[in-house]
Amino acid sequence: MAENRASAYGEGVPCWVDAQLPDLAAGRRFYGELFGWTFEEAYGGSVWARKDGEAVAALAHKADGRMPTVWTVYFATPDVVRLTARIRAAGGQVVTAPVSVGELGTAALAADPEGAVFGLWQAARHPGFGTRHKAGTFGWAELYARETDIANTFYGGLFTDALFGPEAAPDFGRAPVSDVFPVEMPPHFLVHFRVEDIAAVLGAVRRLGGRVQVPPFETSYGNVAVVTDNQGASFALLQR
Repeated sequence: MAENRASAYGEGVPCWVDAQLPDLAAGRRFYGELFGWTFEEAYGGSVWARKDGEAVAALAHKADGRMPTVWTVYFATPDVVRLTARIRAAGGQVVTAPVSVGELGTAALAADPEGAVFGLWQAARHPGFGTRHKAGTFGWAELYARETDIANTFYGGLFTDALFGPEAAPDFGRAPVSDVFPVEMPPHFLVHFRVEDIAAVLGAVRRLGGRVQVPPFETSYGNVAVVTDNQGASFALLQR
């Protein structure tokens, strides 16, 4: 285990991502080849992905077939119990109450007023990303919302310092669903991974059995394409 860097991420900063997949072995093959990740066994039968030796994500087995195959972004917090109470008070919901993840920390799942699901992480021995913002690692989280005013009010109230503080450098944006997806798409978070050559990585996605959901388009934070892996989990590629 790497040294404890529990203070590395302030409240409201995206600090970890995981994917719930039906077939962990297939996930290891797909992401290992796509991003150059290596893997090690982790808590509860999940696996940690590493890039250049640093923890960058987790893959977990989806035990309940009714649950979505999905990437989830986790926001750091020093007090997950207090934050879940604030989420309820602001009109959100607690999907999974805080639960201890061994000596690593405490996790919870919540949903905003429009139903977009996100994670919360109170670090103990596992602070979150060992590295980010480089090829094959986390680069951004975009919330696609029905009403961006509602989203800005909700998250701005929860994560004021991370989004608007004097030293804020947010990895988290908000946009209307209809900007990118069909209007009937429900509000959701989209995890972005950095790449150096988006065209080459799109080719690899197809070769590995994934598909391109939305071809490359320009945003204020870079060139983005939305893809799904070979099990149906959506994520984005980000070239800056």
